[in-house]
Parts: sequence; structure tokens; C-alpha cells
Amino acid sequence: MAEPETRTPRERYRAQVRAEITAHAWEQIATAGASALSLNAIAKQMGLSGPALYRYFASRDELITELIRTAYRGLADTVRTAAADGADLAALAHTVRGWALADPQRYLLIYGTPVPGYQAPEDITDISSEIMTVLLDACAALGPGTRTTPFSRHLAEHRDWASGHPAPPGALHRALAFWTRLHGLLSLELAGHFAPMGFDPALFFAAEVEELLTEDV
Repeated sequence: MAEPETRTPRERYRAQVRAEITAHAWEQIATAGASALSLNAIAKQMGLSGPALYRYFASRDELITELIRTAYRGLADTVRTAAADGADLAALAHTVRGWALADPQRYLLIYGTPVPGYQAPEDITDISSEIMTVLLDACAALGPGTRTTPFSRHLAEHRDWASGHPAPPGALHRALAFWTRLHGLLSLELAGHFAPMGFDPALFFAAEVEELLTEDV
């Protein structure tokens, strides 16, 4: 049974306008990138005055924050659902790639070139940490690792980024390697750098994931 609508007509109207603003924002980002995002241009498209639109988003940064929060939330929910359904590290890698390919602009907004002058609020970091926690769980499930390196010893002392996760240094190392290799591959693929090279990016991605899973850490 559907939940009853508890918002007032004014609240529903405000939510509808905000949704329309964000839809136009994603169109701008797809055309010219996040750094070119303009509230005045969106207001013109919607037939609003600049001051009228600023009643819904007080600044460009507030709008960017809403877009980034939505993107991170979407990815975090996607990987958490996959993990709850039993996805291992390889399956999680393909889950992230599928999400990125389905909506490249959202992926590039959170993992592409930073928007000049923009500083994300703390709750954005909290959402991104949810994604890393899922990856750490999957890496820890593969075992603690047996190889000791200067970097793994370093990770044993510098694990603030892992949000207190109890994973051993080997799992921390694997999670970082997974995270950096995954996003390096996806960033190159989404930017079109593989297209002129003639190979299948999906096969390359699968091969890199397989290699990462078999590496000793």
C-alpha cells in the first residue's frame, strides 16, 4: 500500500520546481561540464527570474551539492544492494561500471575533474565512505593477504580513510588498488580514450579486475 502524501501543496510544488532545476542542471553539465553550470541560464530556460530561482537554490554551490549528493547516494545504494545480494569484489566492480555507463555525467561529476572553487560539505564524504566500506568488506572477505610491503606497513598506521574498518593491511591495500584501478579505467573509457584503440573496453575491464583479484597483497 502506498504511503499517504504528507506534504502540503506548497511543499510539493517546491519539490517539483527543484526537480526541474536539477534536470536542467544535468543537461547543462552534459553539454558544457559542471564548471559552466549557470543558475541564470537555468532560470531563463524555465521562464523564471534569477531571484525567483534563487529561492529554490541559494547558490550555484548549493545546486552542485544537491547534484553530487544525489549521484553519490545513487552509487552507494547500488553497491550496497549488490553486496546485500551476495556480490563479491569482481561483481561489485562490474556493478560500478554498469552504473557509470548508464549515467556518465553523474559518474564524472563525482569522480572527474573537480569543479573549480567548490568545496563539498561533510555529509558528501560520509556517503562516499559508505561505498568504500562495501569495498573493504569485499576485500576483507578475500583474506588478510600475505605480502608485507612498505606501503602495507604504512597503511597499518594511516587508516583514517577507512573509517575505523577492521580490515587488515592487506585488505586495505587491495581496496585502494581496486578503487584507483577501477576509476582509472572508467575515467579513460568514459572520456572516449579507448575508442580509437579498437579493443573491447568491457573485456579489458574484466581482465584488469581478474588480475587484481589474483595479485598477492
